[in-house]
Amino acid sequence: MRFVIDLRVCQDHGQCAYASSAFRLDEHGKLAFRREAEQLYISGEFDESARDPLQAIEIEG
Repeated sequence: MRFVIDLRVCQDHGQCAYASSAFRLDEHGKLAFRREAEQLYISGEFDESARDPLQAIEIEG
């Protein structure tokens, strides 16, 4: 499975970092990969233990 994150919907509440170990926040409180992506971010593969999507996050696979 992969996470697809709509960065246009993300409100930077940081709840994803608490919901799943797949996410972490940078020193500015933003998703750590946000500097590398603009509209959509599609992660690498994760196993089922990371499944717990929130508002701007969808799961593929």
